[in-house]
Amino acid sequence: MKKERSQRNQTLTLDEKEIPLLRKTLLTLSDLEKSKSEMLTKKSAANSINPAITSTTPSAVIHAENISDFFTDKTIFGDTLSALNYIPDEFADLIIIDPPYNLSKDFNGNKFSAMKNDEYEEYLNLWFPKVCKKLKPDGSLYMCGDWKCTAAMQRVIEKELTIINRITWEREKGRGAKTNWKNSMEDIWFAVKNPENYCFNVEAVMMKRRVIAPYKENGTPKDWEDSEDGKFRLTYPSNFWNDISVPFWSMAENTDHPTQKPEKLYAKLILASSNKGDIVFDPFLGSGTASVVAKKLGRHFCGIEQNEEYCLYAQKRLQKAEEDKFIQGYKNGVFWERNSIEAKKS
Repeated sequence: MKKERSQRNQTLTLDEKEIPLLRKTLLTLSDLEKSKSEMLTKKSAANSINPAITSTTPSAVIHAENISDFFTDKTIFGDTLSALNYIPDEFADLIIIDPPYNLSKDFNGNKFSAMKNDEYEEYLNLWFPKVCKKLKPDGSLYMCGDWKCTAAMQRVIEKELTIINRITWEREKGRGAKTNWKNSMEDIWFAVKNPENYCFNVEAVMMKRRVIAPYKENGTPKDWEDSEDGKFRLTYPSNFWNDISVPFWSMAENTDHPTQKPEKLYAKLILASSNKGDIVFDPFLGSGTASVVAKKLGRHFCGIEQNEEYCLYAQKRLQKAEEDKFIQGYKNGVFWERNSIEAKKS
C-alpha cells in the first residue's frame, strides 16, 4: 500500500506496521450483524419480562444505551446498501453524499462503469431513499455531482426532500481537452426534510475577500478593514464558490483517492448546516474527508466505505485530527479567498 514519495510530497501514506492497528478501529458488516443479534436477544428477553414491550417497540428503547451511540464516530467498512440496513432511522443531523458520478472510474480496484442516463438514475434510486430515512426531521442533506449526472440527481432528490439551492464550485484542476470545454465546475445540491425548520448558520461561513478598489467615507474605510493581513471585507457567501483548492501532493490532506473532496469545501457545508455536537453522516466516505472535517469542527461523524484502503486512510486522518485542527483556507472563523493568505496553522 505504501508508495515512494519525494520529500516534498505530503500525500498520506500507510505504513505496513500501522495497518493492523487501524483495521481494528473499523466497524465491519459482521460487527453490525453481531450487534443486531445482541439487540434482538435483549429485545426477546425484555419481552418475556415486560409484556408491554412489543415487537413494534423501537429498538432504542430495548438497548441499555441508545443504538445510535454504536455508530457515532465510526467508520464502517462495507457496502453502502448493506450497511444502511443497520443504521437507525433519523440518525444524522447532516448528510453529505459524494457518490460515484456517471463516469467510468477505478476506485482502487472497485470499478464503476458509466451507464445510460436512465440507468444511472435507477442506480441513484436504489439507495437514495434509504439514505434519506437516516436524516432527522430538521436535518439537511448535500449531494455532489458533475454536469453529466446533476439533472438525474435533482429528480431523485426532489422525490424525497425539498431542494433549497444548488451550489456550483470551481474545481480548477487538469489541463483540459482539445475537443471540448475544460470541465472545471461541479454542483452540490442542498436539500432539507422540512423547509420551515432547518439549520443554517450563515455567520459561520462568512467570506473574507480582498478589496480591489477600497472606498472611504469621511476618510475611513467603508465596509472593509485595513489590517495587518491587508485590505479585506467580510461578505455573505453565495452559491458560487471559486475559492477552493483541490487536494494535491503538497497538501497534507491529500490521499490517493481519485475524487477526494477538499476539506475547505466540506467545512463550509458542515459549519453552515450543523451545530457542535451534531452527527454528520457520509454513506460514500472515500478517504474520510467528511468525518475528518466534522471532527475538526467539533461534530460527531459516521461514514461508510467499501474499499478497505480508503477506510484506513480515513482512520489515520482521524487520528491526526486529534491534535491538528487546521483546515487550509479557513482561519480565525472565516473563509479566505484562494491564495490570499499563507497556509499557516492558526
